[in-house]
Amino acid sequence: MERATHVIGQSPAFLDALERASRAAALDRPVLVIGERGTGKELVAERLHRLSPRWDQALVVMNCAALPETLIEAELFGHEAGAFTGATKARTGRFEEADGGTLFLDELGTLSMGAQERLLRAVEYGEVTRIGSSRPIRVDVRIVAATNEHLPERVEKGTFRADLLDRLSFEVVTLPPLRHRTGDVEVLAEFYGRRMASEIGRVDWPGWGPNALDILQNYDWPGNVRELRNVVERAVYRWEHDGPIDAIEIDPFQSPYRPRTAQGAATPAASAPAAVEAAPAMPALDGPADFKTRVARFERELLSRALAEHRFNQRTTAEALGLTYDQLRHALKRHELLGAGG
Repeated sequence: MERATHVIGQSPAFLDALERASRAAALDRPVLVIGERGTGKELVAERLHRLSPRWDQALVVMNCAALPETLIEAELFGHEAGAFTGATKARTGRFEEADGGTLFLDELGTLSMGAQERLLRAVEYGEVTRIGSSRPIRVDVRIVAATNEHLPERVEKGTFRADLLDRLSFEVVTLPPLRHRTGDVEVLAEFYGRRMASEIGRVDWPGWGPNALDILQNYDWPGNVRELRNVVERAVYRWEHDGPIDAIEIDPFQSPYRPRTAQGAATPAASAPAAVEAAPAMPALDGPADFKTRVARFERELLSRALAEHRFNQRTTAEALGLTYDQLRHALKRHELLGAGG
C-alpha cells in the first residue's frame, strides 16, 4: 500500500493513541486498532508498519467485510487448482503475499467462525494451508487488525473466538472519535481546506468565517474525519465569493426535492410540517392577539420546548423539527434563544 498519508491532530486523546501505536510498532506482536468509522484505523495500521523493523517489506491490506463468506478463506490462505468450482489455477493468499511484512485485516469482526479458527492457527503456529492442499506453508507475518465492534462483547455472545481475541490483543489502540478530540476539528478543517483550495487552483487561502467555524465545531461528526473532509472540501469548491468561506452544508442530500421512499412516504425534509403538527398546542395569550404576535410566540414556545426535550443539543433539535442546522440557528437568533441551556 504505497500512498501519501496524513495523521493530523493535536488533542491529548489523539496524541495518546498515536503514542501507544508508535511504541507498539517496534515489537513483533499483533495489534488491534479499535475505532468508529472514519477515525483513521487504516492510517494507524500503516503507521504501525512504517515504524516497525518490517517497514521495507510488504504491507498487505484485506477488508474482511468486502468479500462473501465463501471466498474469505480462499483470499486469506490461497487455494490449489481445482480446489473448488472456478479455481482453474493455484493462487497465493494474503498471508503468503505478506510473508516477511505486515497483514492488515480490516473489519475483523465480520470473519466467520470457520475463518476465525483457521486464522488462529495461522497466527499461533505461523503456518497456512491453501484450500485443496494438505501441505502447510510457513509464513512470517505480523498481524494488525481493526474493527469498530466491541469484541469482548462478541465473545460473550459466542460470535467471536475468545482464544483468537486473546492472541490478537497483545496491544489495543483505541482511536478517539472526532467529537472527543478537542481542538482538532479546526486543525483538520484548515488542513483539508487549504489542500482543496490548492487542488482547484486558488492562489490564496481565504480561511473560514465565524458561521462556518461555529457549524464545524458544534456538529457531532458521526462519520468522523472522513465526513469532515467531505464537508470541508465541498464547502471550499462551492464558495464563489471573496473573503473567508462562511457557508457549510453538512448533509449534501438536503433538498426540498428529495425523492420519496419506495413506499411513497415522505422523507424527513418533505415531512417537516408533521413535526410542526406534533408540536405543543398554541399557548394562551394575555396580550395582543394579532396574527404575527401569536405566530411569533408560538414559534418561540415550540423552539424552547424542542430544545429542552433534546437537552439543548441544537443538531438533534434541528433534525426533530425537520430543519437544517442553519435554519434552526437563524430561528434561535431571531427569538434570542441562542444561549438557551448554556
